[in-house]
Amino acid sequence: MKKLLVLAVMLVTAVVSAQTDKIYKHNGEVVDGKVIRNEEYVIVFKYDGEDAENSMSKYAIEKIVYGKTGRTEEVTEKIVVNGEDDWEKVVIFEEKDYIAGLKKVGEVRGKTGLINFQTGNTGDKKADKKLKMDAAKQGCPFVLMTADKSTVGANSNALGGSQNIKKGIAYKY
Repeated sequence: MKKLLVLAVMLVTAVVSAQTDKIYKHNGEVVDGKVIRNEEYVIVFKYDGEDAENSMSKYAIEKIVYGKTGRTEEVTEKIVVNGEDDWEKVVIFEEKDYIAGLKKVGEVRGKTGLINFQTGNTGDKKADKKLKMDAAKQGCPFVLMTADKSTVGANSNALGGSQNIKKGIAYKY
């Protein structure tokens, strides 16, 4: 009788765990829960045994294995940044939702010089590049933009050039 009871408990446990979705993050963590919605930039899910909905950036997720069907969905490829030379791999976000599930590292900054006779667009690109280089130097593939300021003409400096200043927070897996 005890063997039958143990077998029944094991069977119920196997059925319940088979219905659990597994979210595999790029940092090696595995989240057990239930995927509710797959949105453009985030996955909305519930942890096992909880009713509150949580969201996680797709950039933090490698894949999802759905418990009910066993289907595996590849979500994003891991972005590997090994130093300043990998600055072009860095992704800049403007929405906080996109960094959910990523780890905050520190502030980054990119700006053009005080005497900058570039056009507005060129100055903006230079500031972006410096921002990305600062993040890459810290080994971070992501930046959440917190400030984007441009000054043009008489407001920027005595020589009438322009200056672009960008600030952000660097994140990694």
